[in-house]
Amino acid sequence: MKTPHSLFAQLRDATRLLKDQGPLAATAAIQRALSGGTAANAAAPPEATAGAYPQPDLVDINPPPRAAEPKSHVSAAAKGIWSQDAGLHADTVVQADPVAPEEQSADAERAAGGQFLKGSHAAPAGTRAYRLYVPSGHAGQPLPLVVMLHGCKQNPEDFAAGTMMNAAAEQQGCFVLYPAQPKNANGAHCWNWFQGGDQRRGRGEPAIIAGMTQDIMRQYQIDPRRVYVAGLSAGGAMAAILAATYPDLYAALGIHSGLPYGAAHDVQSAFAAMKHGTARAGMPMTRNPQPAAIGQAVPIIVFHGDRDATVHPANGDQALAQFMPAASHSIESGADGDPSAHSGAGLDQPPQPRHTREQGQVPNGRSYTRTVHCDAEGSVIAEHWRVHGAGHAWAGGSREGSYTDPKGPSATREMLRFFFSQRQKIEAAAAPSSGPA
Repeated sequence: MKTPHSLFAQLRDATRLLKDQGPLAATAAIQRALSGGTAANAAAPPEATAGAYPQPDLVDINPPPRAAEPKSHVSAAAKGIWSQDAGLHADTVVQADPVAPEEQSADAERAAGGQFLKGSHAAPAGTRAYRLYVPSGHAGQPLPLVVMLHGCKQNPEDFAAGTMMNAAAEQQGCFVLYPAQPKNANGAHCWNWFQGGDQRRGRGEPAIIAGMTQDIMRQYQIDPRRVYVAGLSAGGAMAAILAATYPDLYAALGIHSGLPYGAAHDVQSAFAAMKHGTARAGMPMTRNPQPAAIGQAVPIIVFHGDRDATVHPANGDQALAQFMPAASHSIESGADGDPSAHSGAGLDQPPQPRHTREQGQVPNGRSYTRTVHCDAEGSVIAEHWRVHGAGHAWAGGSREGSYTDPKGPSATREMLRFFFSQRQKIEAAAAPSSGPA
């Protein structure tokens, strides 16, 4: 069994390869180290695509094996990275053959009934394109807004098709914003959740996405108390960053198969966190990242498959604990051990939050454990859905999109239900500033 010392030594070798031979060589070395080989004898991958982001592609999407070569535009190096986990969840993840974004957007609009608009947002930190779903019933009344962040190797059209969020938004009456991560920002279209410069308020990608959110709020009638953010995988990790750095903007957070805020600070720590969770990766847990900005933790709902071999399920536990009030820091995995450690003693102690747990089963689908955390007044502040037998995929998604698990409970439906029960606790006359905290 590889010791932590030898693993991190090989990851340091991969960092050297990044400088000497480029991002694809470093990626292959890291993947070989994590799968039991050595960085030194990793085969050199094909030459990197010109203009790619100067970091290894942080590929955190795990497609299943296929009988024939998939019709995909991804590089041979990326397919090689994916192959180490092939066969683990063949019945879990559906990867549809790529469909042109124009076709996907037309299908999504026809299915939902509203408008699926294109737009772009420019900010000092950069420019990002987006798609915006406007429900057909919008007639000027203030409606909720859900910001959806796609995973690696995805785009807004694909993510909308796989999650079926547009159809749900049409039924529920809300806007959905899908920011797009371009290849020139990350070669695998991943949000750069693992970089320190993209983990702070008013800086990098959080500032771009928050500014984009505020632009949509100004252009359309959006209820400022009901703005939410969610994401899958790398998108889930970036959603956690946004909730941590802009708790005055986002009323609730949804993380699917993602990681907590501050889980990594570079590529090496990113792969370690993905493999083991932040505690084993040596990263300190940061509870209530910016409580002074809002005076309370951000409500959170987490979905994670217990057979996720790409992002360890411990990350879901840690993300939930991070955004929970300190007194309720007792969850299934027991980040603090015995839940009674926070139960309080003495009549002068305030009432403590409590949680309930239930088992469920999707007809002809997957079973799950749902843990609901309530505050002392009985209001739900967090939910954790552990989907049994599921891998790295959006639960209850559609085969029309990639990286979905149709057998699971509907993460889309349950996230919207949870979101709409939460409202921003601070009343503000105007949208909050995207400047530094």
